[in-house]
Amino acid sequence: MTNFVLVPGAWLGAWAWDDVAEVLRSEGHDVYPVTLSGLAERQGVDAGQQQHVDDVVAVVEENGLRDVVLAGHSYSGIPVGQAAGRIGDRLRRVVYVDSNIPADGESFVDSWSEEGQAWVRDQLATSGGYWPPLAAEDYADQDLSEEAVALILERGTPHPGRAISEPAQLTRPIGELPTTYIKCLMDGATPSSAVAEQLESPSWELVELNTGHWPMFSQPAALAKILATL
Repeated sequence: MTNFVLVPGAWLGAWAWDDVAEVLRSEGHDVYPVTLSGLAERQGVDAGQQQHVDDVVAVVEENGLRDVVLAGHSYSGIPVGQAAGRIGDRLRRVVYVDSNIPADGESFVDSWSEEGQAWVRDQLATSGGYWPPLAAEDYADQDLSEEAVALILERGTPHPGRAISEPAQLTRPIGELPTTYIKCLMDGATPSSAVAEQLESPSWELVELNTGHWPMFSQPAALAKILATL
């Protein structure tokens, strides 16, 4: 059986993976959901992106894990892609769940438009260096129930601003690593150009899931099934 290390996206904690983890554990897998520094029960830490990479690596090393499927959702594809290069032969596969992917020397927001970057800088400036969670309307048309949206709004926490503004530091090119990219089709029919470029690697594969950007809430059983087949 496989060791799954599951890392949630911006504003979320390990709790976001509860339904997926339940399915995987019922099939005999070991599951290690991660709360990144500065979020959920680890609030109050002004964490940068490299701290988030260290958080993920620590879960693998401190638990002595091997045969690891390392999955990152949304923002967390960036620290996960860096952590995957650091855990060496402990890695079985990287899974990007409708996520960003790291580019050496670039931050989470570097690929955004000038207007988008200005918006984020304003958000951080007015929120004490944190990126505020989304509002209810931002979750519309993403295959989420009212209950799921209410849960996300209730439990989501501000995201440390340094984590989205610090550059990635790759120890291995991500194209060399065995990788599955899960594209959630309600959040755009095709992957980004950066992902499309990586998909040209024979080590990468694309899987599509007909749901919104938060599949751990909208389609947890389907997401768990994809993960289990890896």
